[in-house]
Amino acid sequence: MSFRVVADLDICQGHQMCQAEAPSVFGFDEDADVVEVLTEHPDESLRPQVQAAVTYCPAFALAIEEERA
Repeated sequence: MSFRVVADLDICQGHQMCQAEAPSVFGFDEDADVVEVLTEHPDESLRPQVQAAVTYCPAFALAIEEERA
């Protein structure tokens, strides 16, 4: 099973906690002051880091959507 990373840019507050947890998946758009999803479908090996980013996002702006192969 694969997964997709989703960011709600309307509620992102630009804390950048996600970048600290999964820097290969999340970037930061300085002009817009919001998260940038660099890899929408990261490798399964990155799931723990992405899950940590979702868990620790202060604005609850991130989610993981499960996708069936």
